[in-house]
Amino acid sequence: MTVGEMLVATVPMARTLNLEFLETTAERAVVRLPDQAEYHNHIGGPHAGAMFTLAESASGAIVIAAFGDQMSRAVPLAVKAEIGYKKLAKGVVTATATLGRPVAEVIAELDEGERPEFPVAIEIQRADGAVTGEMTVVWTLRPNA
Repeated sequence: MTVGEMLVATVPMARTLNLEFLETTAERAVVRLPDQAEYHNHIGGPHAGAMFTLAESASGAIVIAAFGDQMSRAVPLAVKAEIGYKKLAKGVVTATATLGRPVAEVIAELDEGERPEFPVAIEIQRADGAVTGEMTVVWTLRPNA
């Protein structure tokens, strides 16, 4: 099962929004939100909450791809998120997530008994390539007790 398939199977909001996990690697995660009238806002584009969920889901996908092999000893948790809506979004939107710290550096902190934190940057784009939003989610790997 791929990271995307696992997230669709286990995260109800990913299923509800019909998110499409196009790429899920430790270097990059790309997730698409189809254009669906039932998730539009008052101006006919994707609702801000749907775009937030899209971007947060992309961040979760890259975290699982990068740190999935650490799940037996730590739980990934989102610590905080900040989003900025830059331009009007219409139609299909795609979120691309990238890690803000090297995987080895984060794992080294976990090995030292720390609870590492690391940012994930996400860019949301329309089909024409225009950036409609930017989000940062700070994640942690909480060691199991």
